[in-house]
Amino acid sequence: MWFCDSIIANKEFLTELDREIGDADHGINMARGYTEALGQLPQDSDDIGAVLKKTGMVLISKVGGASGPLYGTAYMKAAKATAGKTTLTVQDGKEIFEVVIGGIKQRGKAERGEKTMLDAIIPAYEAYCAAADAGKSLDECLEAMCEAAKEGVEFTKTIRATKGRASYLGDRSIGHQDPGATSSLLTMEAIRDFCK
Repeated sequence: MWFCDSIIANKEFLTELDREIGDADHGINMARGYTEALGQLPQDSDDIGAVLKKTGMVLISKVGGASGPLYGTAYMKAAKATAGKTTLTVQDGKEIFEVVIGGIKQRGKAERGEKTMLDAIIPAYEAYCAAADAGKSLDECLEAMCEAAKEGVEFTKTIRATKGRASYLGDRSIGHQDPGATSSLLTMEAIRDFCK
């Protein structure tokens, strides 16, 4: 599926980012999980929730470290919000963001500003909602989402990591962008591009 391809294509880039502040395995692990998910996704189903649920289950079972549980939780939460749906509205996008952010916060015990994927996802959610509330089209909401996520990734370069392996580096983590925020951005850009 389209949302797997971007992560797989950027495996080396994500791994290099993780080499600077982590275990040097983020891209490798994520690509392995998404490759496995591609092989297990229901090819004849247009049920968005079913596709997201299967992806989440595979990521939880196949991806090591923190990424598998965090991304798996995100997909599983999104699956519940989209169960049985074959199309999505702008309002659905808001609801998906809300449950995804809630799931990641609960699973990762993280908040915005700690150099994690939330530093891309939460600004993206806020920008998406602002565009939606202004009556913008889905395409415009998704564009605003990606721009904010990109700014969030840039922001991670300026802050100290307080979660995960990167937190062991302390102030030496400043100056490096977070791999999880980056893979989150790539996922959101894939969603935007697919919808276009």
